[in-house]
Amino acid sequence: MLQDRNQRIEAVLAGAKAAGRLAIDLLLPPRCLACGVLVTEASSICPDCWSSLDFITKPYCASCGYPFEYEVGEAAVCAGCEASPPRFDRARAAMRYNEASKPLLLRLKHADKAELAPVLVRFMARAGQELLGSADVIAPVPLHRWRLLRRRYNQSALLAKSLAAEAGRPFLPELLVRRRNTPPQGQLGREGRKRNVAGAFAVAPTHAEAVVGRRVLLVDDVMTSGATANACAVVLKRAGAEEVMLLTVARVVLA
Repeated sequence: MLQDRNQRIEAVLAGAKAAGRLAIDLLLPPRCLACGVLVTEASSICPDCWSSLDFITKPYCASCGYPFEYEVGEAAVCAGCEASPPRFDRARAAMRYNEASKPLLLRLKHADKAELAPVLVRFMARAGQELLGSADVIAPVPLHRWRLLRRRYNQSALLAKSLAAEAGRPFLPELLVRRRNTPPQGQLGREGRKRNVAGAFAVAPTHAEAVVGRRVLLVDDVMTSGATANACAVVLKRAGAEEVMLLTVARVVLA
């Protein structure tokens, strides 16, 4: 009898929850997370935007994950990594940074659209399955405290927290600290980006022991030149990290 009673209660609660969702949808119809047009399901992407997303799949550079046009071997690296090997060990991204993915990232980053994080994490988990499987700890690329105060949250930390929960790995949101409030990288070239973040990061003293001999997975929203990931990898390796990996939602791919 107790079991039947519990089942009835669960059915009532499920019905109430469904009715609540319906009421919300009537008042606030669900919209595409990218372009804002009306869609049939909440937290979804319309067919037009979905078809424009360019997901990155093999073949790609074994080091930085840069996509190749044709198969050249599992261990092949791109010309950029050949000429200047990155300080991190491996990097992967779920999709190319283009006119379709850009609105998703800007909404997450600047428009308080935290509901985007679970959707993007699903894409990231698929692209970074091998990294998640080998990571010992997961941490976000940090914001400077003044920028965090203005923005109120670190979008990379939202993504990293969800990924850590999905992978069953420790989440260390304050593993790294940003010592300098560096200018935005957007308008800088490759060398300018490198100079901008040089010496900007440090391992938090309270987490120093968590790095030694560990494989650290860094999480960020976009990878452009890799300068930020390199700067983070340098301090993590100096602190004793065995391996430093990077997983992002998107990455810039030159035409």
